[in-house]
Amino acid sequence: MTDVYRLLTRWWTAFALAASLAMLGAAHAFEHFEHLAPCNLCLKQREVYWGAVAIAVLATGWTIVSGSRRGTPRIASFLLAAVFATGAVTAIFHMGGEYGWWALPATCSAGAGGPIDMDALTALALGTGPSVTVISCGDVAWSWLGLSMAGWNALIVSALAVFSLLAAKRPKDARAPRIEKA
Repeated sequence: MTDVYRLLTRWWTAFALAASLAMLGAAHAFEHFEHLAPCNLCLKQREVYWGAVAIAVLATGWTIVSGSRRGTPRIASFLLAAVFATGAVTAIFHMGGEYGWWALPATCSAGAGGPIDMDALTALALGTGPSVTVISCGDVAWSWLGLSMAGWNALIVSALAVFSLLAAKRPKDARAPRIEKA
């Protein structure tokens, strides 16, 4: 068990990269195969994973290129913890709005104005593009075991934030010793 912990904490950025890409893949799969259009808060939650991908790619790439045997830099794990914690706050806010625990902002209601994509607007006006469906953030489009997609995302991203902190605070014995070249 300790070997798994050492591997996980030493190479956390690579695991975080895989987890973030898996979450983005799942979100896009739900959108394209299940035809569940994302709301504004859903898109904000995806931005968190894209940020995590950027940090994890840089940190893992740096470790591989530099030939470090000690694993990825701990600062990258702290940055990932901050990014994932931001995602947890966003997901919990979204879930609370879905369940009516608090009111969501006006930008989250169906019909709220968002950024205008002129190409999409032109295609819609000419009848050559697909119709645009605006989804309210307060509508639960999918749920499983009583949790909405935002609820599941809150659990997963919170776990990723905790694991990121564990990787950042890993004990010295979890790091491989440096091999001095003669």
